[in-house]
Amino acid sequence: MTDIRFDGRVALVTGAGNGLGKSHALALASRGAKLVVNDMGGSLAGEGSGSAAEDVAAEIRAAGGEAISHRANVTKEDEVADMVAQAMKAFGQVDILVNNAGILRDKSFAKMEMADFNAVTSVHLTGSAICTKALWDHMRERQYGRIVMTSSSSGIYGNFGQANYGAAKMGLVGLMNVLHLEGAKYGIRVNALSPTAATRMTEGLIPEEALKLMSVESVSAGLVYLVSEDGPSRLVLCAGAGGYAATRVYETDGIYLPPEQQTPEHVAANIKGITDPEGQQMFEQGGQQTMKFLAKAAAHFGVKLG
Repeated sequence: MTDIRFDGRVALVTGAGNGLGKSHALALASRGAKLVVNDMGGSLAGEGSGSAAEDVAAEIRAAGGEAISHRANVTKEDEVADMVAQAMKAFGQVDILVNNAGILRDKSFAKMEMADFNAVTSVHLTGSAICTKALWDHMRERQYGRIVMTSSSSGIYGNFGQANYGAAKMGLVGLMNVLHLEGAKYGIRVNALSPTAATRMTEGLIPEEALKLMSVESVSAGLVYLVSEDGPSRLVLCAGAGGYAATRVYETDGIYLPPEQQTPEHVAANIKGITDPEGQQMFEQGGQQTMKFLAKAAAHFGVKLG
């Protein structure tokens, strides 16, 4: 088994002042990466600021590594641009981006104000896009990049009281899908991590005894693999309590209805065939779905495609 190393690589980890982000940063640094540690140092709700980022950077330096810190708000393009500029000044490159910054403002949708919805999606989804955009041209020019979006089972499957969080986290899967396609020819690999760990975000939600099983380090093991030299692309890796799995989206083969049957009633009458998992596929891009439907229609009318 070959050791995974990051000697000569530079990683930028957002939300790295506590919890998973801190664990990711320390894990990458321990394997030779130079670190840009980002964190505003605020509360779980995204309020206030502190020295969390510099504390982690200092810990890395004390262990013999190289690290700088930056308190950029990932929702502010000018602050992110400055963070990237400081990274370039210090290290000359950024090879790895871990989009981990996030906040929580949990409420049922009936009680949620749109300000809370927008605040959460702004940090998780838009913030990830801003940080990725700030490094995208740099990675394209260098023909190398490793990017991870932090998704969640709350987005993939849903959790009560997390409409804002869930929407953002599933949106990140969509962002990953597109950037995987656009970055492939430039050596940029893009993945998503769906973690479960004992952090500020899970306090009060999971029993204390169970939390002891959910180390952040076990999740970071998956993260380190995702951003490694030979890591995958377009993988949603789920990790928690020492368990690892992949989430994939499959589409059923479905059915074709001729024009005279393209009614709500016929859709309802054929829902069993529509949802039958036999012959389901995992597509690489959206156009494959279009071609599948066209092929079925063309076969019905005897039309040759291509």
